[in-house]
Amino acid sequence: MKMKRSFGGKLFACFNLILMILIVFVTLYPFIHVVALSLGAEKYIFAGQVNLFPKGLTGYAYEMIFKHPNFLTSYGNTIWYTFLFIIVSLVLTAMTAYPLTKDEMPGCKFLKKMVMFTMIFSGGMIPNFLLIKMLGLYDSVWSITLPGAVNAWYVMIIMTYFKSIPVALEEAATLDGLSMTGVFIRIILPLSTPIIATLVLFFAVAQWNNWFAPLIYFKSNEKYPVILVVRNLLFNAQQVMQDSKQAEEALKNQEKNIGEGIKYASIVFTTLPFVLIYPYVQKYFVQGMMIGSVKG
Repeated sequence: MKMKRSFGGKLFACFNLILMILIVFVTLYPFIHVVALSLGAEKYIFAGQVNLFPKGLTGYAYEMIFKHPNFLTSYGNTIWYTFLFIIVSLVLTAMTAYPLTKDEMPGCKFLKKMVMFTMIFSGGMIPNFLLIKMLGLYDSVWSITLPGAVNAWYVMIIMTYFKSIPVALEEAATLDGLSMTGVFIRIILPLSTPIIATLVLFFAVAQWNNWFAPLIYFKSNEKYPVILVVRNLLFNAQQVMQDSKQAEEALKNQEKNIGEGIKYASIVFTTLPFVLIYPYVQKYFVQGMMIGSVKG
């Protein structure tokens, strides 16, 4: 039997619908606005006349980015660097966190304090650079992968999740003949899909947007990630605009005034992969972020 809604119930449902529409609009507006700016003509962008729809539709900013000789190579580099960083960081973080969940392990409390210590103090940029040089990692992919592979904050997050898994499961697996390594691989990791998905997203965002480390540790432009190539392209465009005479000519000819368009086009390029991927990992991300919110 279908229940009849009261007037108050209908009013509440209508209010929720309007509220959700407003939230969706507020959430999507910045990205749509950036896309419109990346496709708009420069004179309309500077005049502040571009909002939800591009005015003076042009793809010149995207054309300039794709014409860059190292753009496609750098995009492939970024995908490879991100994939490698995710694998290395995930393995090292999980292997660091799991033993720390065993309070009965000798030295466990001391190791936890050492992990916490690294959250407060770091080696610094110059010591890290000298260490990379001494280890022979300079101008290699490992120079941007290993230094940040283990983060104390992520170790604490995944350690908290491991602790929420019932110990009885580990004990039962041990009685069946599994070693601690077997328990970790066959029991703990399969049950930790939500937190693993959450950390994968964190690692991917961090490495995808990492331009400072490649700028320091890479000598050849062929190894640059896409974020650094776009940054250099934007910097060069802004350098041109610093000359007042060139800037005046650029305002008359939009093909010379590409600084703003490239800026917004680069934002679209760097955020689009995560906009496309996030809906598929959202449920795992939410589950991972809710760790510790429910007790009992």
